[in-house]
Amino acid sequence: MAEIFTGEGRSEQVEKEQLMQLVGFSIGKEQFGVDILMVQEIIRSAPITAVPNSPDFVEGVINLRGNIIPVIELRKRLNLYEDNVNTDTWILILNIEGKVTGFIVDSVSKVLKILESSIEPPPELVVAGLKSQYIQGVCDTGTGILIILDFNHILLVEELQKLKEIA
Repeated sequence: MAEIFTGEGRSEQVEKEQLMQLVGFSIGKEQFGVDILMVQEIIRSAPITAVPNSPDFVEGVINLRGNIIPVIELRKRLNLYEDNVNTDTWILILNIEGKVTGFIVDSVSKVLKILESSIEPPPELVVAGLKSQYIQGVCDTGTGILIILDFNHILLVEELQKLKEIA
């Protein structure tokens, strides 16, 4: 048994079947989640080396135990600009279809367990305006709306190609 979100802010004890485990994180006031199986590790901000002529949302690369990993400013990638940018950031290290990439976020919360049936598809009006179909769904946690991101689609094909060239 585990405490999970069942939509509309309710949590209750249910069997572990049909649960989606997410790592929760925030950018500004917005709450997001990513499938826990994609998360390789979570680190505090590390020294980032800028890469000339990289896309504007690529902050640079980090050296993580001998591996050079590109780092993306998720705030810029999602066009979530804010005046008071948090300087105390975290980097989610994700494995996206075999390519390890870091994503800068403001904070990382706990592992969330969400009943898959409580996840609603994103509003069609929102998805229609996106170049990439990276919003997997939304869920009401009781304290706000959690946006579940699909990092397999957060970058366009040509952006993935540029990342391969950087690393």
